[in-house]
Amino acid sequence: MQPLKPRQIARELALLSLSQLPANPKKLTEAQLPKLVLAAVRTLRSEVQETLDNASGELQRSNDRLLSSQTRASDLNTARTMLAEAIAYTQTAINQLGAAVEFPELIQLANQDKEVSRYAIEIVRTVGEERKILDEEIAAALVDWQVTRLAQIDRDILRIAVAEMKFLGIPDRVAINEAVELAKRYSGDEGHRFINGVLRRVTEQKQMA
Repeated sequence: MQPLKPRQIARELALLSLSQLPANPKKLTEAQLPKLVLAAVRTLRSEVQETLDNASGELQRSNDRLLSSQTRASDLNTARTMLAEAIAYTQTAINQLGAAVEFPELIQLANQDKEVSRYAIEIVRTVGEERKILDEEIAAALVDWQVTRLAQIDRDILRIAVAEMKFLGIPDRVAINEAVELAKRYSGDEGHRFINGVLRRVTEQKQMA
C-alpha cells in the first residue's frame, strides 16, 4: 500500500472526526483534532466488533439451515442468502480493520503535520456549516433514496466530496476519486460503487444548472 499524501490523510481524519463533531464546528481548533480522531477510533472499533458479531451470527444461521435443510430447495436458497450476508459483513469488517492498522500514524500526523490538521479542520468546519446545502445536493442525486437513510460513513464521505467540489476548490474528478478511495477503506463491498454513482450524478446536475 502506498503512503497516503497529506490531503488524503486530512480527508481521512476529517471523515473520522465528523462522527464526533461538536455542536459549533466554528470553534473547533487544530489542537482538538487528535481527540476527535481518537474518539472516532474507539467508536469504529466497537462498530468493527458489531460487524464481526453480525457475520458470525449469519454464518451460524446459514450453517444451521444447511444442516437441517436436507434437500428442500427453499431452505437451501435461504441458507445461501444468509451466507452471502455473512460474507458481506465480514468484508466490511476486514475493510475497517485494514484502515484501523494505520490509526496510530494518523493520530501522530494530526499532531505533527500542520498542513494535514489545517485541511482536516477546514473540511470538518465546511461540512458542519454547510450541511444543509450539501445534503440538498446529495438528495437531488439520490435515486429513490433519502440522505437520512444512508449509512453514516457513506453520508459523511459524500458530504466531504461535495464540500470539496463546491466550497474548497477541489476539481470534481479528484474529489470523486478520493471519495471512492475512502469508501473502499471504510464502507461495504458495494459502497465505493454507490458513492461513485451518486457523485457523478451530482456533477452532472451541476453542469446542467
